[in-house]
Amino acid sequence: MKEQNFVEIARALADTTRFEILSRIAHAGELACADLVQDLSITPATISHHIKELSSAGLVKSRRDGKFHFYSIKPKIWNEYLKELSRRVPAQKA
Repeated sequence: MKEQNFVEIARALADTTRFEILSRIAHAGELACADLVQDLSITPATISHHIKELSSAGLVKSRRDGKFHFYSIKPKIWNEYLKELSRRVPAQKA
């Protein structure tokens, strides 16, 4: 993973709301924007902003079905990030 990509992902995840959004999407597999708005009590505009940041970092992809938007995690990118994070910050022995 390139340094710039790693930093962009780390920056996107540094925001607690974005981290929560990504976590909910990852656990659900795919999640509608409307569900995020309802579950997190955040305006659609704010959700859109955070999704844009996660998308720009390469973490999520969107799918449109009629007037609804659905989001899912990009597993390849997420796994590459975790691998790179583990390489940069190795686990410590207890």
